[in-house]
Amino acid sequence: MAERKPRISYVDPANLQDPAMLAELDRCRREGTPRPESQAVRAHVPAVFWSFANSWRDVFHTGVADHAIKELCRLYVSRSVLCEFCGNQRSIKAAKAGIAEDDVRDLINFESSTRFSEKQKAALSYAEAITWDLPTDDKLWERLHRHFSEPELVEIGYFIALTMGQQRWLRILNIDHHQVMAGESGSMAPGFETEEDLKRAKSDPNYWARKPAAARPQAAE
Repeated sequence: MAERKPRISYVDPANLQDPAMLAELDRCRREGTPRPESQAVRAHVPAVFWSFANSWRDVFHTGVADHAIKELCRLYVSRSVLCEFCGNQRSIKAAKAGIAEDDVRDLINFESSTRFSEKQKAALSYAEAITWDLPTDDKLWERLHRHFSEPELVEIGYFIALTMGQQRWLRILNIDHHQVMAGESGSMAPGFETEEDLKRAKSDPNYWARKPAAARPQAAE
């Protein structure tokens, strides 16, 4: 697999003078979500770096809505827009809460899957409508209000929009894992823990990103 050149360079952590930025990049190296490569691109503009780091901390890692549900929505977006950089990461916190690889493989067909609860399916229908720009109706909103409070719907909707925009951007940058502060596997998906593992997984004919996901004609009810 030929190595792709990033379209925007990584900021070398050795050239950063801000101790707080260095500490956050070190956290990304150890814990991931986000991984250091995407933050090393955002580091060209410190305001962008911190805007994303703070939003990710406050809206994804913490917040009013269940973290594992937000992780499912994040991965649904990855599978939909084919962002390999994001799709090859996992939230350690969500994995500890029970999100399994079989759940990830079932995401695109979540409505027919037996792996998800009705609450999880409702959140994923929200992610589907936002990601694919689908029409929505009273049935969808009744479904969402049945499972979530309005603050939860605000946070989940904002988070889906945030991660979708970021993933659509990162997808075209040609960035990849194990390029910045390499040597740690925090938050990498199983089978992608090292650069060698990543290359081997991507060369597999069954690699998840080889086939585009098909959009649905209408929002699930």
